[in-house]
Amino acid sequence: MNYRGYAGFSHAQKDKVGVLITNLGTPDAPDTPSLRRYLKEFLSDPRVVEVPRVLWWLILNGVILRIRPRRSAAAYKTVWTEQGSPLMFHTEAQAKELQASLAKDYGDDVVVRFAMRYGSPGMASVLDEMLSSGVRKLVLLPLYPQYSGATSGSTFDALARDFLQRRWLPDLRFISHYHDDAGYIDACVQQIKAFWQQHGRPQKLIFSYHGVPKNYLLKGDPYHCECHKTSRLIAEQLELGKDDYLTTFQSRFGREEWLQPYTDETLKALPDLGVKNVQVFCPGFSADCLETIEEIGEENREYFEQAGGEHYAYIPALNASEPHIAALTALVKRELQGWAIGAGDEEREQRAAARERNYGKLTNQD
Repeated sequence: MNYRGYAGFSHAQKDKVGVLITNLGTPDAPDTPSLRRYLKEFLSDPRVVEVPRVLWWLILNGVILRIRPRRSAAAYKTVWTEQGSPLMFHTEAQAKELQASLAKDYGDDVVVRFAMRYGSPGMASVLDEMLSSGVRKLVLLPLYPQYSGATSGSTFDALARDFLQRRWLPDLRFISHYHDDAGYIDACVQQIKAFWQQHGRPQKLIFSYHGVPKNYLLKGDPYHCECHKTSRLIAEQLELGKDDYLTTFQSRFGREEWLQPYTDETLKALPDLGVKNVQVFCPGFSADCLETIEEIGEENREYFEQAGGEHYAYIPALNASEPHIAALTALVKRELQGWAIGAGDEEREQRAAARERNYGKLTNQD
């Protein structure tokens, strides 16, 4: 196998530490062809859909990709902005703010980039840019607070496939989850409290997480348990009683049973139980996207109001808020411990010169 190197590589190159944050992904445009490409990549991932490959290929290409792209494109058009996809510009803002925050302690010795697991910018191209620029130590932070094989696990798969082809591998630290991290919990609490200051407290607070098939839980995936722990920790800091909040799961797909209770069915049922004022917060989404803006902000609002609900509000995701960036900064800084970062200019020059001398000796040997 011909392992990938770097054209024009210099052994005198300055070593850097890289931080790569990733999110799920987004189509390039809110149109049918873009959605077809995006959904094909996403739904072809065996981590996402655990169905025998031959059967799933027939279903995906024969049915789903013939119908769903057009419907999804229509939904994306409702959330698309002049800046493009909300998930894209929020994630880009998070990377920029995290870079600025880490620069206070590390200067330009730590570089932050972002990539999408599906779509653009792809992990392979961003990794190539980072490693070719001198990144020799890498922290990978998927922006999924709660671990699932379909999200964090799939991100590691993509990284591993990329590394299988590379000649020089960096030191690696992978943050697989942070569902109970104190900074993350505090950021969620601050986001909710700030919303309450402007809009008041609801009769019931709904924590809605993206769903996964129940079968994943039964096979040992910790996602369900981590979601409930996140809800409990936030509720405790908000001093909520057990009857003041619910944990639900949204975005189910297909006929298989998924984690319950379902967000949409819960919202349809609450008015008959006397709950007419609700707010929904999505702790598992680090940035606003189609699933929060359209599905929670609009679609589920209609379900609740049509069932007799009177007051419904969606509390925005953490996005690039100051408490969220502070939490991500603390997460990364813990992972950076033990790595020599920020050597002085003289020391860096000495290391580079030594590498160049050694390289020259080797290449000049008969």
